[in-house]
Amino acid sequence: MAQSASPSNHTVAPKNFHIFGSGISFSISPTIHNAGFTNYDLPYKYDIRESPNIDGVAGLISDKQFGGASVTMPHKLQVHKFCTDQTETARLIGAINTLVVKGDGDERQIIGDNTDWSGLHRIMADYATRTGQRSNIGLVIGAGGASRAALYAMHKAGIQSIYLVNRTVATAEKVRDDFKSVFDIIVVPNLEELPQNPDVIVGTVPAETTTEDRFSALFGARGLCIDMSYKPRQTPLLSVAQRNEGWFTVTGVEVLLAQAYDQFYLWTGLEPPREKMVEAVAEHEREKARGVTKGGLL
Repeated sequence: MAQSASPSNHTVAPKNFHIFGSGISFSISPTIHNAGFTNYDLPYKYDIRESPNIDGVAGLISDKQFGGASVTMPHKLQVHKFCTDQTETARLIGAINTLVVKGDGDERQIIGDNTDWSGLHRIMADYATRTGQRSNIGLVIGAGGASRAALYAMHKAGIQSIYLVNRTVATAEKVRDDFKSVFDIIVVPNLEELPQNPDVIVGTVPAETTTEDRFSALFGARGLCIDMSYKPRQTPLLSVAQRNEGWFTVTGVEVLLAQAYDQFYLWTGLEPPREKMVEAVAEHEREKARGVTKGGLL
């Protein structure tokens, strides 16, 4: 990303940014993005907008001060209905996690994009650079919108054999078929039937739906394990990975930050202040810990 000059606050119109999803009251996305806006003294605000149905946010998107949005479960596969256009990558992946506003008035467009894949791809590339290891076998657990981004990131990282496991096999097969003109995905009915140990694993299912014993036989000599779920930060998948020497682990918070950097740039044209964003998350967690220690409910 090229560094852009910080705009004068007097020349920038106020904008509202949101995260759309259901069951997201715990989201730390406002903490991340508001830290970025504050760093550049932008008159922007980012908040949580929960809706079980994507139609519930239509009014927010049409508002003149709407600047963009993050999109999470369960809306990544449906929000395209509000988009004027999509990026080629978002269309290929079949899931949108970012809405970007281009132009205004009669020229206003809502562009659907996907930064989940680019954040994950950067994490995979950093791992390869740091370790000098080439990853050849990938596994994605889950078959929702996040899994589509993970599969595409693995493909772009040059991983040759990509496996997909999901509780409902038919859903996984639909994902496989959607990508078949671009790259191959091997669907297996359960983790026990994996023919070989992966060296990159990405979990995309809620942590509360998993248990450690499910993952006990997954890990070979070394690799990279990423869990996109961050509630709790220490998930069963990561706990098992950390007991296997030679495995690097990446938490859902780190994934969230990685994709948020790309969102921030798309919305503002400015280099994301990564250190400020990371520190804002750390302070949020310290405040939460203090609240728990004092017996308060946050």
